[in-house]
Amino acid sequence: MLRTAMLSFAHVHANGYADHIVKHDEAEITVIWDDDPERGKTASDKYGVPLDADLERVLSRDDIDAVVVNAPTSQHTELFRAALAHGKHVFTEKALTVTTADADEIVRLAKQSGVQFMVSLPSRTRSEILFMKDVLDRGLLGKITLMRARVAHMAALDKWFGGGSAWFADEKLAGGGALFDLGCHTTDVMRWFMGKPRSVLAKVNNFSGAYPIDDNSAAVIEFRSGALGILDTSWVHRAGPNPYELYGTDGYLGLNTWPGGGMYLTSTQLEASGITGTISPGNLPAALPAPMDQWISAILHGTPSTITVEDGRNLTELLEAIYVSAREGKEVKLG
Repeated sequence: MLRTAMLSFAHVHANGYADHIVKHDEAEITVIWDDDPERGKTASDKYGVPLDADLERVLSRDDIDAVVVNAPTSQHTELFRAALAHGKHVFTEKALTVTTADADEIVRLAKQSGVQFMVSLPSRTRSEILFMKDVLDRGLLGKITLMRARVAHMAALDKWFGGGSAWFADEKLAGGGALFDLGCHTTDVMRWFMGKPRSVLAKVNNFSGAYPIDDNSAAVIEFRSGALGILDTSWVHRAGPNPYELYGTDGYLGLNTWPGGGMYLTSTQLEASGITGTISPGNLPAALPAPMDQWISAILHGTPSTITVEDGRNLTELLEAIYVSAREGKEVKLG
């Protein structure tokens, strides 16, 4: 049985992770820590486990094997340092850290400690995303020239954040707005698909005025392969698609493109097999286990994880470069 400590219930996904642990046959919540007494008590009452405001005492307990971090992103680094110093396995909500320097430190500490460290990046487990990665790995699109990815909703238009979630709109606590929160998903997938970035040129702004933080952005990334990436992220999106699109010298692959959603593939490489025109692929690969299930299984049974702390570091690096480019109004070189 994996005995976990929940470190904060600040994030909107915290209850979902707690529910996941409670329902899991091989995991349990032993204690809750939160720096907000009211928020912590609410969670303690809900899950019937004790609340302890002393982080060092929580991490020193022999009946704690692992921690689940749901604190504001600005607190991640200090919580990771403390947990890793005590040899606790770590599951964390994205993003890993606010800065690349902090991310590099956490990668080093995690490797030294030998624990299982999981960043929640669930897009990597989706059937559709796995299919797209397989198409890329098989080279069916030829040389990739461009990837476009958009993720957006109406959080700023409808003023979603307040009370316990107000910190999402506080740059000091959250690290950034729409791009840093929502944009983690598409930014991570693009980095995974396209490899190491060479440079970034971006615009990040506040369109709605609903919160004092970015709610609209667009970035162009040049990758070492020579391909370009276009990322756009928004909290001021009332309607429209949230697509992934890949363009190559031999074809095109799109997911959830307008209208009607779905996936579409065309490739000159398929013509030898009698497949011409645009198809909607079926028989997609099975979805992978959820990040938390992978993490628990890796700890208890030594099974491999498909998401690593380095993946979290690479995501932070690209996010930070986008913000720096927008803030300084210039291209930012990477690597």
